[in-house]
Amino acid sequence: MKGYDGDVTAPVSSAATGEGQSQPLLPNDSISDNYEFFNRDYNSPDFIYTVSLTELLDTAYPPKAQIIDGLLGAGTYLFAGAPKVGKSFFMAQLGYHVSNGIPLWDYPVHKGTVLYLALEDVHARLQKRLSQMFGTDSTDDLHFATHAKSIGGGLDGQLNRFVHKNPDTKLIIIDTLQKIREVGGEKSSYSNDYEAVTQIKRFADRHNICVLLVHHTRKQGAEDCFETISGTNGLLGAADGAFLMYKEKRTDNKAVLDAVGRDHQDQRLLLEFDRERCLWQLTGAETELWVNPPDPLLEAVAGLLTPEAPEWSGSASELVPLLSGFDIQPNVLTRRLNVGADRLWNEHGIRVDTVRTHAGRTVKLSLDGSRA
Repeated sequence: MKGYDGDVTAPVSSAATGEGQSQPLLPNDSISDNYEFFNRDYNSPDFIYTVSLTELLDTAYPPKAQIIDGLLGAGTYLFAGAPKVGKSFFMAQLGYHVSNGIPLWDYPVHKGTVLYLALEDVHARLQKRLSQMFGTDSTDDLHFATHAKSIGGGLDGQLNRFVHKNPDTKLIIIDTLQKIREVGGEKSSYSNDYEAVTQIKRFADRHNICVLLVHHTRKQGAEDCFETISGTNGLLGAADGAFLMYKEKRTDNKAVLDAVGRDHQDQRLLLEFDRERCLWQLTGAETELWVNPPDPLLEAVAGLLTPEAPEWSGSASELVPLLSGFDIQPNVLTRRLNVGADRLWNEHGIRVDTVRTHAGRTVKLSLDGSRA
């Protein structure tokens, strides 16, 4: 990062590692004395904080946690649909699967604590809905609340407290977005919509978790179905992605689920509602999910760690000879590890740290025992 004495590793969030570390260092964060962050021009009104391509490649950023592989990751997402289309049943199904680590259809799920703010429900209705869907199978990792404060009115503190008490939190569902919007103001202004989602996104990014905002669509049609989301484009513009559930007929038990996002492939899933169990079933997909091809180098690195030897630390020059069959320069290896940090974490449960000290650059690889 600009102004550092060499390379640094952006710390990994507690939600990803369970180690209680903070998010990447920003210009206004407190900085360790090991690094000189502020340059001489920082207090100038003309100062702009920049990062060079070299600094980007030489930094290991925290991996973005995955909640449902190929479908849902850390960040802030909208889940929109017409009233009574089946959104709340889908949210309950999603929360149950994540809290139990049960695959959702063909999508692998990473287990974690879930908070479901069912702000249009009461406990008795939730009890009836969940028992109808899953019988009496229970879990202590799926939490419900029917009341919450508003954005800018204490919600951030409530969510922070919950995550602090439940550091393995992966998913927070807010049903609905309108229930946590501040009363008054320009309800339909782009800036207000953008800022509302941005405040939630700051929280989600800070903790490396997913916040799913349930929202409604308007009756008017649009060439782009995502333009039917109620409000301005500021909502979708600030979010990391969105899901749109819709039916051709309200009484139909079939629905389409469109998904768009910055970090996931756009998809169109065909669903059918099992009225007896009140569960959404996947019947088909109009888009084939693209899968990253194997990366032999990352797989070789992952093969160095085992539950018996879960850590390795040393220079990139010391690491190269351990990777038989790879003719690669140490600095190139370090950059490949930095760029591949997401895949090493999500596919192999390995965290990468690269730090430049006075003795030189050090690479540290750590295997998360819970995911080994």
